[in-house]
Parts: sequence; C-alpha cells; structure tokens
Amino acid sequence: MKRRRRQQEKGAPKWMVTFSDMMTLILVFFILLFSMSVVDAQKFRAISESFQQRQVFEFFPSAIEFENPSEEFGEEFPNPFDEGGFSEEGSNTDEVDMDELLEEVQEFLEVNEMNDVISATRDDRGVVLVLQERTLFETAEAELLDSAEPFLEKVGTLLSAIPNMVKVEGHTDSRPISNFRYPSNWELSGARASSVIRYLVETNDLDPKRFIATGYGDTRPVVPNTTVENLQMNRRVVIVISDPTHSEEDAF
Repeated sequence: MKRRRRQQEKGAPKWMVTFSDMMTLILVFFILLFSMSVVDAQKFRAISESFQQRQVFEFFPSAIEFENPSEEFGEEFPNPFDEGGFSEEGSNTDEVDMDELLEEVQEFLEVNEMNDVISATRDDRGVVLVLQERTLFETAEAELLDSAEPFLEKVGTLLSAIPNMVKVEGHTDSRPISNFRYPSNWELSGARASSVIRYLVETNDLDPKRFIATGYGDTRPVVPNTTVENLQMNRRVVIVISDPTHSEEDAF
C-alpha cells in the first residue's frame, strides 16, 4: 500500500507571520512612548549642530566656512585658527560663554602682538576692546592714520570669525572743540566711531547691519580730565562685542 505524500504548504512558515506581528507591535509600542514623551528641543538642536557644523570657537559656531584658512587670512597676518588663536569647537550663539570669549580674544591679541595698542576686558555688555586715540587719529581729526590700518585689519579678522553684534563708541576729553567740520565733541566722537566701522566693514566684507556707531563726546570719562595723561586715556574708541544673552538696552 502506497503512502500518501504530505503536501508541503506554500509561502512563509507560520512562525514567521507570528514573529512579524510581534515586531510590528513592538515598533508601535516605542512610537507611542516617543509620542508621549517631551523632547527638549534646545538640547536636541545643540546635539544635532555639534555633529553637523564646523566651529570656530569652543562656544561659538562658525559664521564663515573656511576651506583653506591660510588663503583667507594670507601670510601677512597670523591665522587665528593656528595654535594660540581661536579653537574650532563650539555650539550656539544662545549658549555663549563670554568669559571664554574674553580669553580667546586676549590670546588673539597676544599672538598678534596687539596688547600695546588694544586692551580687552569683560563687562555686562560683552567683551570690550579699547583703542587709544593716538593709535588711530590725529588730534581733533576723524580720519584714520595709515599706521592704524594694520591692527584694525586684524580686528576685522577677529570680528569676521564671529556673528556677534558690535558697537563702536567714540569718546573725547573735556577740552572744547569748534571748527567747520566738528562744531563740538559730539560730532568728533561720532565721526571717529563711524570711521572705524567703515574701515572694518569695507576691508573685511562684514555685514554693516552688525554694527552700531555712537559718539559720547566727553560724557563718559574713565578718569578725571585733570592731567595730560588722563586726557589721553579719555580720548579713545571702544569696540563692544556684545553678549547675545543681554537685551539691546543692556548691551547698547
């Protein structure tokens, strides 16, 4: 008597159907868990940018993508991306550590041998660079000296690497001035601030919308106008790299 061969079933084995159903249920379960959770959007964005963006500072994103930094800065000026300059890691402008920015700026000034002409400090407004009048202008003039251009170019290199708003302030001493171009210290201080901004913008192709020019005249002396040395200290141009965590009123 011949045995009847058992007919084999076509298609996937039955266990595979059960396994597929189980995996689908697990997937739906995790989707539901994710949909019910609260995602910290700011942290997620920071993590995402850390993998996607090329950075300039340890706390700042790069505003400009440099394919070859040596070509961008040229051989005349030290490259801030080299040792002793700015680091390449960073995050978001909303997470700026201005104390670290100050350290980076001070190191930049030291590497570029600019400590004799520019000082860098920190206050509530941000990082403050102070340039004395004698390094920029003739007395009672607002036209930049030729000797001021080399280190202003380096300041422009610094500003081109960061996206911060920048305020440039002109300050004078208390001695009155009156001529056909500058009827008072107000006009002179404002013209000096504008001259510095115009040079920075034109020579470094910076966005003019980032800058604010202000002339304070003799209303904000740092020392009493009682000696020749004090008068010299009060005649200055101040560049404020603003802290984005402060409001415009606080910064400017």
